[in-house]
Amino acid sequence: MENIELINSFSEFKDDKLIDRVTLMAILEDVFRNALKKKFGEDDNFDIIINPDKGDLEIWRNRIVVADGEVEDDNREISLSAARRIEPDFEVGEDVSEEVKLIDLGRRAILALRQNLISKIHEHDSTNIYKQFKDLEGELYSAEVHHIRHRAVILLDDEGNELIMPKDRQIPSDFFRKGDNVRGIIDSVELKGTKPVIILSRTAPLFLEKLFEQEIPEVFDGLITVKDVVRIPGEKAKVSVDSYDDRIDPVGACVGMKGSRIHGIVRELGNENIDVINFTNNTQLYITRALSPAKITNISINEETMRAEVKLLPSEVSKAIGRGGHNIRLAGQLTGYEIDVIREGEEDDEDVELSEFSDEIEAWIIQEFSRIGLDTAKSILEKDVQDLVKITDLEEETILDVVRILKEEFEE
Repeated sequence: MENIELINSFSEFKDDKLIDRVTLMAILEDVFRNALKKKFGEDDNFDIIINPDKGDLEIWRNRIVVADGEVEDDNREISLSAARRIEPDFEVGEDVSEEVKLIDLGRRAILALRQNLISKIHEHDSTNIYKQFKDLEGELYSAEVHHIRHRAVILLDDEGNELIMPKDRQIPSDFFRKGDNVRGIIDSVELKGTKPVIILSRTAPLFLEKLFEQEIPEVFDGLITVKDVVRIPGEKAKVSVDSYDDRIDPVGACVGMKGSRIHGIVRELGNENIDVINFTNNTQLYITRALSPAKITNISINEETMRAEVKLLPSEVSKAIGRGGHNIRLAGQLTGYEIDVIREGEEDDEDVELSEFSDEIEAWIIQEFSRIGLDTAKSILEKDVQDLVKITDLEEETILDVVRILKEEFEE
């Protein structure tokens, strides 16, 4: 078997795998040197000449001529009589270069060599894919649904690269069919062994920010800056925006006439409710805007504890809290303050602070009610039990027990 018969696919490797000539030569030389080490014990006295474009390969072994009977290392030395069968005028002490045919390595070694070559090419591909997608982390990316599993969706891009979108990176209302084109951000890229694992996400706040960049020209051009994004995927999001140009209304530009600009983003996110607010360094004003659409009558801030106490008319409390407590939760995340809601006119003696029941109600339960602005006995008793189950993380049995304790206070 001639060398050319074994490596006639080198140019195909180069074309199919898009490997540059220098890289392919380095891979090939590494593979052949490994084969020579296994056969001869070492490879530093071999010269390997490769032309991957034509599929040419030459391997030359360099040895020193020694007198007959004095050969101690067959790999590095050759007897005078053996050298003269190659060239009749060789003398002791001269260097002899002799071509090694691949067939001399043995059939098993040749098969192993081909497998090693394929493995190295794939390893090179995986490394390149890893580097390519690592540079794309946090960027928008589109791929096609290839396979739907219980805990993840497998996607393929135009180059045939596999991406994974786990269940917890999907918006709850997402529904995919094979062949659907899906947008998300490259959330993370890791190497497991030699295989790159590329995670696509549609739930990350950064996905919403990137959609703003893509859909709103002023954001893309840098005229409007997205300062922060907080989300409950598929439910509600708050985006604070700012502009250094006083002539631009950042909220109006992002929302568009009758919501025309933001409508496409809302649809992409499964009708996620998006509040766009003006960023400001004025903490009171920022919290007031973050609690929109509720109208606040008064606000006091404790910067040491990072807590804000807001007073509202009873009719505004439900707006501030929002469905499922989403509005007040996101407002707190956006501003960085723990927000306590107090109803106007409920500071009288007829109502009782929930903290007064700490002997009967566990602290974490009181804290959970306080988180959604229910920090007095009457504020809880006015709510329907089923509504409380929906807007808190408490079990119905726990809520009923709290209601019983509170009612006993007013019945006494």
